[in-house]
Amino acid sequence: MPDQEVKTMEPTEKKIDDAQLKDNIYRSYNYVGTKETIAYLFNDWSNTFNINGFQTRYIWDVVKIDFGVSAIVNVFTGVWDMLNDLLFAGIVDNTRTRLGKFRPYLVMMQIPLSLFGLLYWFLPYFFPNTSATFVPKLIFYFLFGIINETAGTFTGLAKGGYMATITPNPNERVRLITLAELLTGYMGEDMPSYIMGFLYDMVSTGKWGVQMRSIFMSMGVGCAVISSAFTFWFFLQSKERVPQTVEKPNIKEGMKAVLTNYPVLLMCLSDFLGGFGVGTEESNYWIDVHGSTHMINTLKALVSGISGPVGSISYAFVAPLRKRFSSRFLWVGADFYGDMCVLGFFLFGMYKKNYLKVWPMLIAYGFREFFSKLLFGVNKVINADLWNQAMDYCEWKHGYRMEATTSVAKGLVLKLQGVGMNSIRMLVMKKIGYVQGAKIGTQSERTKFWLFALATVVPFVTSILGIVPKLLWPLSKVKERQMYYELSEARRHRINAYKEGLNETTEA
Repeated sequence: MPDQEVKTMEPTEKKIDDAQLKDNIYRSYNYVGTKETIAYLFNDWSNTFNINGFQTRYIWDVVKIDFGVSAIVNVFTGVWDMLNDLLFAGIVDNTRTRLGKFRPYLVMMQIPLSLFGLLYWFLPYFFPNTSATFVPKLIFYFLFGIINETAGTFTGLAKGGYMATITPNPNERVRLITLAELLTGYMGEDMPSYIMGFLYDMVSTGKWGVQMRSIFMSMGVGCAVISSAFTFWFFLQSKERVPQTVEKPNIKEGMKAVLTNYPVLLMCLSDFLGGFGVGTEESNYWIDVHGSTHMINTLKALVSGISGPVGSISYAFVAPLRKRFSSRFLWVGADFYGDMCVLGFFLFGMYKKNYLKVWPMLIAYGFREFFSKLLFGVNKVINADLWNQAMDYCEWKHGYRMEATTSVAKGLVLKLQGVGMNSIRMLVMKKIGYVQGAKIGTQSERTKFWLFALATVVPFVTSILGIVPKLLWPLSKVKERQMYYELSEARRHRINAYKEGLNETTEA
């Protein structure tokens, strides 16, 4: 049987000549048509069309959930998240339908889940003018988190696996990722953040007599509806093209895949070590230290607009760099380069307390954005494709794909860690003396320093060990070439055997 041949395959390097690759349909044929490609681009755009950068401001200053209570809620929701993941992953990975393995969950659950998620932006209307420790509000916040997380598990697991199966051609997959990352930047994916920054400033400074909750509700609901609509359209237009084995793998095999699949294990270790990073969103630094006035937001948007073309040009480096360097080199190099840009920004801010001065930091922000965008495209594409490579490696070594269960197994330790780290981050905000609901720009100087540090150097220092496993990535250029050739041959045999079985059944 073809599956048995794959399972006993030893992933040793051997020479695959150009004639074999030319005859290999999985390397030479593009599966995704124009309409589906457009839907793919809009789906990628929709993933970042939101105001998530202001989510902490929403919880801190509009909904007003006490830091200590929020830390406790994070613990409970995180534990439940880990308990239900294994169950749901097993269901997803054992799904075999005419629509595919993942698509049924995505199509059926997208609309109900999106509608339920809209309740999040109505919390201030359900509990207006209540304290940060108002019990009914805290209970609702807790239950909403549990239910939303449970419903989102199905779609999250399904979507993660689905994106790795829309094409069996690794080159086409990279092309789609590159095209999506390049073009969606011109489609206004950052526009909600710029608009929200302007509106937040106008309301918080009293220049516009509108309640802050109305701004968050309008922007949050509007972005969610638009984003969900394009995502749903993509699910309807696309299809799964990587054939699954007829045999249904079990959860034990998925857990085993994390330990025996070297790429997955390394990604787990990298995420785990990097998960100790403690920090806060940079927007909190600009808001609480400089007041985030309309002028600052406008200048930041202008700087981003100037450096934007550099980020677009950086996608042109992806193909030649992938041809010359291994994924390991690009993964480590782009990550390290980005960290150095952030470190330089921090050191400049510390010099003569520049972090308290608006204009020097705006200039430094501009230089940081320009230099960081030089490898922006490489970093985005490589990081997006490495997990897909790890799933292909699993199929190559074991003969089956377990995207959902492997993803859950990979995430169990990380989620346990995340529960603790999220609570620590909330407690850190309390420790540095942050006052919830205070007028912007009025935090103490000590708090302002720590906000700057938590937005820059602290996450870098506390997560630096995450780079070590990346140095051990096992897929060389030669081994990667061999893996995709042998995978495509095994898949072709599997499809042919399935067709022969159908013909025999029909004749009988």
